[in-house]
Amino acid sequence: MLTRNRPGNPQAKRNANLQVTGAQAIEDEVYVNEAPESLLRDPNGKDKDTIRARFEKIIRDGQDEICNALAELDGTPFHQDTWTRPGGGGGITRVLQDGNVFEKAGVNVSVVYGTMPAEAYRAATGGNIKIPEGGNDRVPFFAAGISSVIHPKNPMSPTMHFNYRYFETEEWNGVPSQWWFGGGTDLTPSYVFEEDAKHFHGTYKNVCDKHDPTYYAKFKKWCDEYFLIKHRGETRGIGGIFFDDLNDKDPASIMAFSKDCLFNVVESYVPIAAKHKDDPFTEEQLRWQKLRRGRYVEFNLVYDRGTTFGLKTGGRIESILMSLPLTARWEYDYEPEEGTPEARAMKAFRQAEEWV
Repeated sequence: MLTRNRPGNPQAKRNANLQVTGAQAIEDEVYVNEAPESLLRDPNGKDKDTIRARFEKIIRDGQDEICNALAELDGTPFHQDTWTRPGGGGGITRVLQDGNVFEKAGVNVSVVYGTMPAEAYRAATGGNIKIPEGGNDRVPFFAAGISSVIHPKNPMSPTMHFNYRYFETEEWNGVPSQWWFGGGTDLTPSYVFEEDAKHFHGTYKNVCDKHDPTYYAKFKKWCDEYFLIKHRGETRGIGGIFFDDLNDKDPASIMAFSKDCLFNVVESYVPIAAKHKDDPFTEEQLRWQKLRRGRYVEFNLVYDRGTTFGLKTGGRIESILMSLPLTARWEYDYEPEEGTPEARAMKAFRQAEEWV
């Protein structure tokens, strides 16, 4: 269920390009009516049967499956924008907005060839790469990924986020070429229901255990630490799994793990959204949801590595900021009353809990 893209906003594109200093990091988008079979530069030549090609197929199949499941639950089609770039790459953004169940749900696929400033390279690697002095300060890279944020209307239904990506850099200033996978799926409820948390975390524990029995505990802890809003001393939600810079096994096995994670998004989340979509709620509960969405905005704009990377490399702004909710709220020094469901949620946000 899709409505096709409209032409891009030229002024928005010009404004986006102004954010990139020096050499252009990523070429301008060229909007197209239909997505090509592949967004790679040479899908029938040197890119054929590569990790790049196999991962692109995984994320595009995943986008189809997840959008179909969400559209079926909501009864509203996704709007689609598709673009390519002259030197290769492009993207497919799908957004469902003001639906029956979802206030805003977006699922993006992107394939990017470009160069990034050394500081963006540091951000993309979590600061783990030593940047040499002097030489060319722009790092050639390839990236492919799928990302999504789903904001339901009902405050009893949680927001969900996932992102799975593959990244390569070329040899640069004496630093060898690098490759890695990253990603994760996490849940951000306004109201914490233990059975929902157990279902969500249990789904991803089963996926992790299939590939490596150490994964779930390690990636659950990583998720709790990554989604910490440091200036608040609380997490964005109740976590899930998160991993990045993963290249300690052969690429095919890590890609298989990423694929299984992606293709369990529907199982982990849609039953929860379906269960709560018609729950009764009050204006006060809606107010609480908007306060928690304010925290979501704070994390994404201040700490999120993907957002930082996209802004530093001049990516498509509408796709980068697709994750933000339509509505959010900030109140001065708000604290829920003890013994309330809101206070129970804050307890989970201030001290990570074990759900399975």
